[in-house]
Amino acid sequence: MNLNATLFAQLAVFLVLALFTMKFVWPPLMKALDERAERIANGLAAADRGKADLAAAEKRVQAELASARDEGQSRIADAEKRAAMIIEDAKKTAAEEAARIVATARAEAEQQVTRVREELRGQVAALAVQGAEQILKREVNAEAHAALLSQLSTEL
Repeated sequence: MNLNATLFAQLAVFLVLALFTMKFVWPPLMKALDERAERIANGLAAADRGKADLAAAEKRVQAELASARDEGQSRIADAEKRAAMIIEDAKKTAAEEAARIVATARAEAEQQVTRVREELRGQVAALAVQGAEQILKREVNAEAHAALLSQLSTEL
């Protein structure tokens, strides 16, 4: 009976230990395991949210970069159009100024031609008067008149 009593004592100790473990050790241990599993699940969920947030942020960054690139190209195109307009305006202004300068130069040239003609007429008239005066002072002679006329033509 000694063997049965030892077995019975061992069985009793085991049952007491099992009951003690189930009552006092097992619930905090399970609670700790559950808390740890929950923390791991929360950490994994946070990591997934972080990945999703990162992907969303990357998409927003790409969208912003594309928008900025498009806006920059639009501004460059606008600037090129504005530059072309300025160049065209400058060409038009230059052409108008050149036409005005040419017109002014032509008008001045015509005035000078007119003034020179008037001076030349005055000189021709004076020479004609001098020639007539010289012709009248001399006797009427065809040869003398021819010499005077040739002299007048060289003076003109």
